[in-house]
Amino acid sequence: MCSCSMTYFPTYWPHLLKFSVSKSRRLQKHTESIYYLSDRGHGNKMSQPVYGNINTDGTRDMDRRNKRIQTPQHTGRGCVNIRVSRAAVVCLALLCVLLLTAVIVLCVHIYTNNTNYTQERDELLTKINNLTEEGDQLLTMITNLGEEREQLLNKNINLTNEKHGLLTKNNNLVKEIDKSNQEKSEMFKSLREMDGQIYQSSFYFVSSEWKSWTESRRFCTERGADLTIINSKTEQEFIKTISGGDGVWIGLTDIDMEGRWKWVDGITLTSGFSFWGIGEPNGQKEENCITSYPTGWYDYPCSSAFKWICEKKFKNE
Repeated sequence: MCSCSMTYFPTYWPHLLKFSVSKSRRLQKHTESIYYLSDRGHGNKMSQPVYGNINTDGTRDMDRRNKRIQTPQHTGRGCVNIRVSRAAVVCLALLCVLLLTAVIVLCVHIYTNNTNYTQERDELLTKINNLTEEGDQLLTMITNLGEEREQLLNKNINLTNEKHGLLTKNNNLVKEIDKSNQEKSEMFKSLREMDGQIYQSSFYFVSSEWKSWTESRRFCTERGADLTIINSKTEQEFIKTISGGDGVWIGLTDIDMEGRWKWVDGITLTSGFSFWGIGEPNGQKEENCITSYPTGWYDYPCSSAFKWICEKKFKNE
């Protein structure tokens, strides 16, 4: 055993010596740092390095290190380390408290802002709903206004059509008035040519010639008139006056149907006004035209010759 130990010891000795030196240097640096901290808190009592004369002998160095660890100086330095660690822990705790406080304040701030944002959002939603309702009401009003516009356009079209119709009627009335004025002019011209008389709203002309009933009527129609029509007793008295007591043809006949007396304007003689002479009419089929005398109406053959009276009515305008 001894021979073996002596054999391997010279081989490992340089390595052990190198390891011890490196460890000693590291421990010296650590101790110097502790001294520096201790000097700041306790003055310069421990400012001198313990390992000033360090020996390269590994065994002696290890013994000295073990002894130094057990000295009271090293115990004080451990307390300093504990104090430093405690201060670091306290600082870390304070940082945690500050961080927690900041987080709480931030959460409260976010919650407050979120509440305000929620209220603002609700107000905005309410405004949006109100605007939507107002928009719907406006759309309804626009629709109603569009319908009213269509109705007004239709009324305007109808009024325009009525206007055109009234203008057309007005033009027609103007034409009729012009025509009536022209007829009046012609009638007054005839009045100047013929010796006639005006009674109520008609012009009467008494002939001086003698003709049949048909020829007498043709004479009147050629001048825009017709044989006279008697509608009242006063008119009969007027005819009696202007005839001078002579018999004259009037516009009454039953030439179309025997016994059905009609005036020349197509109106049938009814049970109203009539001025028949005694026993008249009595001519049956041979006497179909009427002559007026001061004593009444008498039927004669239409081919007989008598004077006649033309009548032209004025149009009421």
